[in-house]
Amino acid sequence: MSFKENLLKKIEIDKLTQKVLITIGSPESGRKVDRDAMRSLLAMGSFTLKQERDLDLYFLDADGDRRKILVLDNELAIYHTTVEDVALRKSPTIKEMLSIRNAIKILNDSDVVLSKKEQSVKTVQKACIDLLDLSFDESDLEAIASDGIASLENRYPEGVVEGLTLFAELLGYTTPPKAFKISNHKIIGALAKKESGEPVFGPMVIYSLIHNVIKWIEDQVGSFDKAKIEWMHQVATGKEDPSGEGTEVFQYLKEAVVNRDIWVTSQKPIVKPTSGVIR
Repeated sequence: MSFKENLLKKIEIDKLTQKVLITIGSPESGRKVDRDAMRSLLAMGSFTLKQERDLDLYFLDADGDRRKILVLDNELAIYHTTVEDVALRKSPTIKEMLSIRNAIKILNDSDVVLSKKEQSVKTVQKACIDLLDLSFDESDLEAIASDGIASLENRYPEGVVEGLTLFAELLGYTTPPKAFKISNHKIIGALAKKESGEPVFGPMVIYSLIHNVIKWIEDQVGSFDKAKIEWMHQVATGKEDPSGEGTEVFQYLKEAVVNRDIWVTSQKPIVKPTSGVIR
């Protein structure tokens, strides 16, 4: 697959991971793990599924007598043992429970459990991402920028948003705090904090989904600076001038990846290698 396809797949892996993580709770909470999202995440890694008794077991490693096996239930435990041993501990028969030795195994699985819950989900996330080739060079960035420009020129919002999503992943950009959000706009930018703890947002890109207009603002805007936030909203509506707009925004994003530090502060560009890898 191309770098763009691999990067989109990584973004989807991260989304599914977060979707699962927010559904994990303590035993007392009564919350249920989003099994559909977890199945989708496991499918991203092409892990083998084996149904044993009433259990869905996923093999996370290659063949062997003892396997790394994830049980798809509320605990999401990863075992390092045999399928038969997992079945005994997780879904024992009445006959099996009559054995004292088996009862000890059923009551205490710490000898074979590698992880549970959040840690298991993150293990699967890493395994999925490790399968992807996320190395890139400037031609890959140019391809993403060109696709974004073509989408903008052809008034194809989904393509523009995809391009912004890809560059946001490359730059570590995020969605804005509540005060910066504007309805019917896709906004991405750098989020940081001042020494005082005040969140600051910017530089940022603002894309109107309705009017197909894209702008970028080089400034960093404090979350408590109401006047500057209002100015940012005025830029979005065309009442104030942006730092740049139109197709040049995608070239700006491309150069921001090449020169990683250029848009974080007002310093002069710091030249970076024109290739890299996503970690």
